[in-house]
Amino acid sequence: MSIPNDLYLVRDVLDKLIVDRNHDPIGNVDGVTILIDDAGSKPPRVVTINAGVTVLADRLHPRIGRWAKAVARRFGLVHGRPTRLRWRDVKSVGIEVSVDVVADEQPTLEWEHWLRERVVRHIPGSG
Repeated sequence: MSIPNDLYLVRDVLDKLIVDRNHDPIGNVDGVTILIDDAGSKPPRVVTINAGVTVLADRLHPRIGRWAKAVARRFGLVHGRPTRLRWRDVKSVGIEVSVDVVADEQPTLEWEHWLRERVVRHIPGSG
């Protein structure tokens, strides 16, 4: 599957699971970044898809977004910034959004890595 010619960002992309080239999950598409030409001579274009709890929280309410960013900064999780994946790395859009990146190298999984290193590895029998 590839990217269809007629693509509706909200219906076809937003809230879909993002998987890497090995089909490992990265997160969900919580937002998109669209570049709009000031002169109006070019059509708007999608630049990135965004993932992370702070993006989703911003969609719910600005106050919830500020709270989520503060919590993320407090725990040192990418300073509360979302993961931005370039649209040119998107390989297909279907049930999932497939991107040509490696999941473990993405900051979206930083929380899982933090938990694994600081909590899970200290549980007897978890290693």
